Amino acid sequence: MRVYLSHTMSVTDHSEVDQWAGTRLTLDLWHPGCWAIEATRETDGGVLAHAIYDSPTTTEDAPNSVNGLFTAFADTTGSLEALLDAIRSSDRAGDLFELQQRFGRARDVPGNVVREFFLEYDPGDMVCPTLLEHGFIHSAPVRIEDGREQWQVCYTGEQRDISESLDGVRAGADAEVEVESISSSGTGTRPPRERRLDTLTPTQREVFEHARNEGYYQWPRETSTRELAASLDRSKTTMLEHLRKAESKLLDP
Repeated sequence: MRVYLSHTMSVTDHSEVDQWAGTRLTLDLWHPGCWAIEATRETDGGVLAHAIYDSPTTTEDAPNSVNGLFTAFADTTGSLEALLDAIRSSDRAGDLFELQQRFGRARDVPGNVVREFFLEYDPGDMVCPTLLEHGFIHSAPVRIEDGREQWQVCYTGEQRDISESLDGVRAGADAEVEVESISSSGTGTRPPRERRLDTLTPTQREVFEHARNEGYYQWPRETSTRELAASLDRSKTTMLEHLRKAESKLLDP
């Protein structure tokens, strides 16, 4: 089975891209016709897009369909089920097959509740080929939340040409694209702390960052769990659940 980054460019591992010595960007992106953007806009969950595979069969209704491997994540089981229901009901999504056994390690995925699945869909709805056409190679799973996609990409051209290439993506995919961050380095490797923070859900990150800013990890501690919970307007039990899960993801070697 071949794994595709797009229709024509195959990829088996992000490790080589992680060593990219050039310009790296984080893009906040919206484009029309995407089932994941629509589903996450309507629900509280999120989706990680891992890889695209050849579809084993084609039909008259979907002559060029592909299968993608995805992870759905949310803070609660109810939110996760609502997200999956929204995906199933999308007229842009085909058959959804939930996996009983996960491919990756739990800490590598945001969310208190996660579910991996294969989904068949039309590759014409993908923005990835347009990004590739303009020199942007994605270097990590794409994260979709709140109706937006977050892309970690490497740029193959000269840094002075990035603005023009982004305009090409906007025009070619009818997309909204904003640059969240841009950096150049000798190795291009993102700091481990930054990569691990990306695995937290928005709630986990909010709780963790608040605890850190309030001096919870100082010695002696400058605040208590009760005070943290009160300032976040959450119960102590709920706040601790989010904080402990965040700590587990950040500290697990």
